[in-house]
Amino acid sequence: MSLNRGYTYRERIPAGPAGVLDHLARRHPHSSAAQWLERIGRGELELDGVPVTAATLLAPGQELVWHRPPWDEPEADLCFQVLHEDDLLVAVAKPRGLPTLPGAGFLEHTLIAQVRVRYPGANPMHRLGRETSGIVLFARTHAAGAALQAAWRGHRVDKRYRALGQGRPEWDEREAAAPVGPVPHPRLGTVQAASAAGKPALSRIRVLERRERDTLFEVGIDTGRPHQIRIHLAWAGHPLVGDPLYGPGGVPLTGLPGLPGDGGYFLHAEHLAFQHPGTGRILDLWAPPPPELLMTREISGKCPAPGPPAGPAPPPGAA
Repeated sequence: MSLNRGYTYRERIPAGPAGVLDHLARRHPHSSAAQWLERIGRGELELDGVPVTAATLLAPGQELVWHRPPWDEPEADLCFQVLHEDDLLVAVAKPRGLPTLPGAGFLEHTLIAQVRVRYPGANPMHRLGRETSGIVLFARTHAAGAALQAAWRGHRVDKRYRALGQGRPEWDEREAAAPVGPVPHPRLGTVQAASAAGKPALSRIRVLERRERDTLFEVGIDTGRPHQIRIHLAWAGHPLVGDPLYGPGGVPLTGLPGLPGDGGYFLHAEHLAFQHPGTGRILDLWAPPPPELLMTREISGKCPAPGPPAGPAPPPGAA
């Protein structure tokens, strides 16, 4: 654990008057009304620049601010590998256990915070779950970010992952198209899972290697729904080994399932390919998988490992 520098949270009050305690407990249920009352007593909350009291009433359009003091963050591996950098983009390999964005007690122990130390203003174009390792792409300019977002929406980005699933399928390749949407969860209220009422999602699953009890899969995704690969492999009958949340059918395990950020499984974003927004050339990126996700022939040396990641792209406008 290490102490961070604290953070200031800001929000605009939506329509409808409300008491400050009722609003905070309802809008931010991670803390109880009693905890919010303690924070008010310590002078941590302001409304339009004025300290609030327990009796403060909120009006639409006002700004409510919480000056959260420094807190101890959970430990995480803060080291990342730079796979590609130029004036428009930077791509890095995220280690397992490091959140991409702030949340669940993480602020500075996040990939975005660490990348911005070296590349100020860089914005992630997508996110990986805390326990998922591999490639995360950042845009360094607004124009590059807009172009990449358009490519993502147009399904013009090739994304492939490695995953270790339970069991040994009889098939070598298949598609999973179960829609993904919110379903009940006993601890969170709802969580994303396979749901007939969810949003369309498509994964292409291929067997890389069958092991004694488990299977190493390659998964390509055309969509990027939350936890899509975990859900689709579970839906296909092969939940990730060690996944504390998703079971067969792509829904939460019975009893008291884990939380989305809980670890224990191996999932790695291995490959990312797209048209560079500056040069127009295809940028093909590769992040070495962790040992648990290597095929036997890759470990034994019978088959050469994939080549190094692509080098820096030529500057925009170069021939």
